[in-house]
Amino acid sequence: MESKGKGPSWSNEARRGQNQPPRKDAYAKLLSQHQSSRFRSYLEQFAQQNVLPDLNSVSNKGCGSKYRKRGPIVMDKFDLIGQESPLHSEMRGEIGDRDRDVYSLTKHGQFGTVTQTNNHKEDLALDEKSPKKHKKKQMLKDPGSGESTGSKVDKAAKSESQHSENHIDVRCGLEGVNKRSRKKSGAKEKNSADPPLVQNKGHQPQASPADRVKKNRGGRQSKKAMFEEYMSLQDVSAGLKRGELIQGSLRINPKKYHEAFIPSPDGLADIFLDGIVARNRALNGDIVVVKVLPQHQWRVVKSEPDSEESPETQCVAGNTKCENKKAATSSSPDVIVEAHYNDESEGPNEAVVQRVQNISLQDKASSKNEDTPTALPTEKVLQRTAKVVYIIEQKHSRAASGFIKFLPDKNFAMFAPVDHRIPRVNVPLVDCPANFDLRPGDYANTLFICRITHWPADNTFAEGRLAKTLGQAGEIEPETEGILIEYDVDFSEFSDQALACLPQALPWSIPPEELSKRRDLRKECIFTIDPTTARDLDDALSCKLLPDGNFEVGVHIADVSFFVEPGNALDFIASRRATSVYLVQKVIPMLPRLLCEELCSLNPLTDRLTISVIWNLTPEGKILSEWFGRSVIRSCVKLSYDHAQSMIEAPDKLFTANELPPCAPEHPIDEIHQAVLNLHAIAKCLRAQRFEGGALRLDQMKLSFTLDHETGMPQGCYVYQYRDSNKLVEEFMLLANMSAAHQIYRTFPELALLRRHPPPQAKMVDTLQELCDQMGLNIDLSSAGALHRSLNETLGNDQYSSARKEVLTNMCSRPMQMALYFCSGALKNETLFRHYALNVPMYTHFTSPIRRYADVIVHRLLAASLRCGPHIKITTEDIQNQASHCNDRKTASKRVQELSSELFFSVFVKESGPLDSEAMVMGMLDQSFDVLVLRYGVQKRIYCNSLEGLQSFEYKKVGKCPEMTLLWTPDDTEKPCIRQDLSIFSLVEVQLKSDKAPLKYSAVLKRP
Repeated sequence: MESKGKGPSWSNEARRGQNQPPRKDAYAKLLSQHQSSRFRSYLEQFAQQNVLPDLNSVSNKGCGSKYRKRGPIVMDKFDLIGQESPLHSEMRGEIGDRDRDVYSLTKHGQFGTVTQTNNHKEDLALDEKSPKKHKKKQMLKDPGSGESTGSKVDKAAKSESQHSENHIDVRCGLEGVNKRSRKKSGAKEKNSADPPLVQNKGHQPQASPADRVKKNRGGRQSKKAMFEEYMSLQDVSAGLKRGELIQGSLRINPKKYHEAFIPSPDGLADIFLDGIVARNRALNGDIVVVKVLPQHQWRVVKSEPDSEESPETQCVAGNTKCENKKAATSSSPDVIVEAHYNDESEGPNEAVVQRVQNISLQDKASSKNEDTPTALPTEKVLQRTAKVVYIIEQKHSRAASGFIKFLPDKNFAMFAPVDHRIPRVNVPLVDCPANFDLRPGDYANTLFICRITHWPADNTFAEGRLAKTLGQAGEIEPETEGILIEYDVDFSEFSDQALACLPQALPWSIPPEELSKRRDLRKECIFTIDPTTARDLDDALSCKLLPDGNFEVGVHIADVSFFVEPGNALDFIASRRATSVYLVQKVIPMLPRLLCEELCSLNPLTDRLTISVIWNLTPEGKILSEWFGRSVIRSCVKLSYDHAQSMIEAPDKLFTANELPPCAPEHPIDEIHQAVLNLHAIAKCLRAQRFEGGALRLDQMKLSFTLDHETGMPQGCYVYQYRDSNKLVEEFMLLANMSAAHQIYRTFPELALLRRHPPPQAKMVDTLQELCDQMGLNIDLSSAGALHRSLNETLGNDQYSSARKEVLTNMCSRPMQMALYFCSGALKNETLFRHYALNVPMYTHFTSPIRRYADVIVHRLLAASLRCGPHIKITTEDIQNQASHCNDRKTASKRVQELSSELFFSVFVKESGPLDSEAMVMGMLDQSFDVLVLRYGVQKRIYCNSLEGLQSFEYKKVGKCPEMTLLWTPDDTEKPCIRQDLSIFSLVEVQLKSDKAPLKYSAVLKRP
């Protein structure tokens, strides 16, 4: 811990050591300086601040009186803190924790083992010219909060510690072994005895024999456990059943990676996990079981802890540089809340439920856990804190992209992930490039992939192996590959076994016996409407005017289940991939391209197998009849959204053949045009009925790119426009999905794969409603329909109304939960089947089997229900397990798509920037605020302390409404400061500039 001027400067000591040969007593001198009166006075001050006993009882002898001769300890620019790597005995006691924020000496000392890192201006590292070992970290222990494995004291010490919350074990020894002398002698040296325990009663119990004499290999002191042992599955099951433990998905804040959260089963504020020790080796997305800590160890926040928004309100201004660094390395520009949805809102996934004996977590935890947030004076609130006691499922891939750091005189290197939520990893030197030890600087900007293989309990560093060299950081393809591997996206070529499941005789044609089993629709006017670049055309539309004035409308979906048989090698790979992944520059397909782009794709002028749903509809969209069945179609034209939009906007125009793609001669262009117009008219009625019936749509800006055909680099970007042609297709896909859901549930009430959308988190909704009321916004959050009407009625009609709607939409998205696939037989309460946003009782995915495996299952269920397909042989558990996996892969796919867009926009800013744009304030914290950059639709955080020319700033809250005042230094010193007042919806001018770090850019606020 930094002594703030009361101790010697380690960096100065290091610099002196670099200019002269190591002196024989250098380490002893350093040790004596740290045992000086100034340092001891600092310890006493620290003890008083933390209500600890007088540290005078700590003898110099107990604080490292035995030491080895070493060369000077030097600093490195890498964030390497004195913690060790347990790859093997040679590695023990060498390397440290990468997180400064593992400053897990928390305010309440709530964890069983607490580590205090050396918070100097630069962390301890190794110097290439002086290959010596680090000073060991000090270990503090609070036995009042549970024992950690690996730390043992005798019975007397344990008994005494039960009566003292302030009992700590201060291990101050600076120890080391000179390698060359050890090699010569080969003798094993003993470490110094542990310092005595310090207690508030003044009693110093005797250390146990195991603590007094450490006979560790190589003369090193055996490591005290950083993390607690996991509970047994039996104890976890019992604890969940009694409501003493809580299960949930772990979310780690990407901007403040020492903070993590799990959702509260009762729908109240998230439960907070403080630091890496509390996470107990769990990574982002893992399904964990936590134990809520006693109330006196909860976190005090200045406002209601509804999200990750609250922690920054407690930051000290002096920590801004550290926070800016973290924000700069964050991979996400998300606003305030790292993840505003709850991946596991349904409770535990069903595979877990079976392991913990079918416990209903939400009911148990909410009824038996009485530890709820408590109001404090001066509007402060307690937020529950917890620690991980068990990892049920490792959802995180344990793979990361990052850089390697050479450590002289070691047979391992240090891997630093780009994502700071992942720990640093010790990797064997043999995994590194052949000349890495000779020319480490050549690889300073090279991206590698590392896979974590083990994370021992006695180290904040994990262990792993380098899997691959990606290439230079900042280049699109290496960065893209790193994203795919980190999110466990399978982009490998399909195996020979999988490809053997496809038709081998090409070109393929539909077998005559198959044609005889299907409804022949090849003479109907059927066409596709897709993005211009789409190759996997899995849905087509038809619309025919009937003599009675009604319409026969068809939705025709590619029959993927005909080609992908259950249980074969191709089916297995598709089920694991679960979804196609759409990047800016390419698609990672779920199925081989022969299926995606040829055999299943509804390409024009080609016979294709489909499953169709055909309705008789009135012009107002009322369903008169419905038919499901297997069919064969022949699309007459491949329309893009632009083509369909031009037809909608020019209903009386006679389009020529040159204005459209090739069309089938038997269907003239005006017939296709009229069918599009009829579909548009019906779709408008269907859409109006949906929203009148209480549906909700939260549209958010989506960035699209134009790419150079040769280089693949972004040439330009624009905000994607959602137009009537998109809405047309959407309405009929929604109608088909709802019809399919009812069809399969009627036939298979225990096996139907459905999709539900839980209502938003009530506590966050209440807080948002209060904020909107105080801002004078007439927003009704009581239901999905009320919110939709509010968003479209209360934001004015000026040029910035769409921007205000986007800002408010983002605010309203935070309480929302993710829609989830599930098996109907695994969720007994039918009221939980509802889809909140669509406001319908039942929904599924049926219309995209080429890119979603859930749709393939629905197709099989649908065919079986119609008795035109094989009998269903899978169980409720099988479908639920697959549904859970599809949820995981869909979430990962969505994040990969976002990161791909961020990657390309970062490259665009670097190549074309700086970029100027208007922006609108959409959120505030005490030292920063978030803006929506209107020209590009991106969200960015601006830190006040990084603004040049800003003299001061003041943040305040009027009720729930945040406000900020900025005072700018005037160009003329004789003039007063320029005042700028900011609140939600304020318009500002920003400039997007590329940072020095690869693929990082920042938003700079322009002076008013």
